Amino acid sequence: MIAALTLLLACQLVGEAGARLFDLPVPGPVIGMALLFLGLRLRPAAASEGAPLAMVAGVLLAHLSLLFVPAGAGILRHAGSLVAHGPGLIVALIVSTALTLAVTALVFVKVAALVDSRPDETP
Repeated sequence: MIAALTLLLACQLVGEAGARLFDLPVPGPVIGMALLFLGLRLRPAAASEGAPLAMVAGVLLAHLSLLFVPAGAGILRHAGSLVAHGPGLIVALIVSTALTLAVTALVFVKVAALVDSRPDETP
């Protein structure tokens, strides 16, 4: 269990160090997650059910809601600023959500059309 947790933290550390060292626009934990993904693709047995990494990941996912506590405290700390800028934030959230849905639907339609236009490769 300690080795699996160490692996997760080491991937995050390497990702964070790489992002800062090379001044990358990608967050370090995202790079670390990509490294972990590549490592698990090379050794699929490490992620199989019952493996220590799978057990640690399950525990972390079971307690994922605890990670929202700092965000909630930050919201309460800056409640005055949220009230002052609330209408703008609400408009920005609604517009960005609508744009995201529209772009996602457009990409889906385009990819579906491309897939349907390909000849069937099965004999």
